[in-house]
Amino acid sequence: MSILDAIPLCFSNSYAEARQRFIDAAKGLGLTPKSYINPHLGPTGEVLATDCLWLGPADAKRVFVMISSTHGVEGFCGSACQIDWLLQGGAANLPTATAALIIHAINPHGFAWQRRVTEEGCDLNRNYVDFAQPLPGNPGHDELVDCFVPAALDPDSLAAADEKIAAFRAAHGENAFQAARKQGQYKHDHSVFFGGFAPTWARRTLEAIIDDYDLPSRALTVAVDYHTGLGPHGHGEPICGHLPDTAGFRRVIDMYGDFVGVPELGTSSSIPLSGTSREMWNRKLGDNYAYVALEYGTYAPDNGLRTMRADHWLHAQGAVDWQAPATQAIKAALKKHFYPATRDWQEMVLWRSRQVQRQSLAGLL
Repeated sequence: MSILDAIPLCFSNSYAEARQRFIDAAKGLGLTPKSYINPHLGPTGEVLATDCLWLGPADAKRVFVMISSTHGVEGFCGSACQIDWLLQGGAANLPTATAALIIHAINPHGFAWQRRVTEEGCDLNRNYVDFAQPLPGNPGHDELVDCFVPAALDPDSLAAADEKIAAFRAAHGENAFQAARKQGQYKHDHSVFFGGFAPTWARRTLEAIIDDYDLPSRALTVAVDYHTGLGPHGHGEPICGHLPDTAGFRRVIDMYGDFVGVPELGTSSSIPLSGTSREMWNRKLGDNYAYVALEYGTYAPDNGLRTMRADHWLHAQGAVDWQAPATQAIKAALKKHFYPATRDWQEMVLWRSRQVQRQSLAGLL
């Protein structure tokens, strides 16, 4: 199927629609996903779940894993790429002794409520720290927290916040500002990029999935985790989830080539982060895995700052009226930033996804 023909079959306008499309694609193959039910409901009362689909031999030595919606609203992209793989007959092209595990909407609450965070207000990809140990500090975030999520969104409050951010950037530089904003913080549960006070439901669920499908016993696992929001518009950057000079790092470079981004080397649209899933993958699989975050660019980072600021402010006010015009305006702006939804952007997403899926399976051989 051509990419342009696949677009209307793969991309969805809501979490509920995406989930149904995924289940229908599985049923078309005679399969039923295994569902991990989230204890909360969506904004219109819908059931929330992480749905998993295993394709291939149960005793496969090698496994290709695709994960969507680590950052909630980014699931509009990742879900479409997973559905596209199913509709393209990806299961029929699996190499010998190889299986695929598709994890649809690991953060269903964020997907349904059109947030980057989980129901606990956590950035899932900052939540994998060992909470029994001292947590990473972020003094820059402490200084700017009232700018990232001000008390009000009126023009004067926003202007004051932006002025303080500009002064911080001028005094400390752009790298220090990006670290203050995005590296991860473990104090301010109402603010952006909060890593949590404890493991989230989504983290515990991913850990359970890895155990339920016995990934630690496999010879090799290759994981592609779909993300959006960083880099040039429409470009899909495979961001290496391994530290340099490790077996996983070398494996990722061999698989995906010169376009791999490495945050620790300053060659990625992402900066080094605290509490990423690398800590969990390393603990469970050791050297027997390769992981990339396939990051698709959307709009300028400062637009992301503004849309996330408004969303965190909204949820800091208490119970959210989903139908309120102000809520819908804030949600529409956030959704557009992380899911542009234009035909051209969708075309670029699926083209790059098919390429990375092919590279991933070739790397398993």
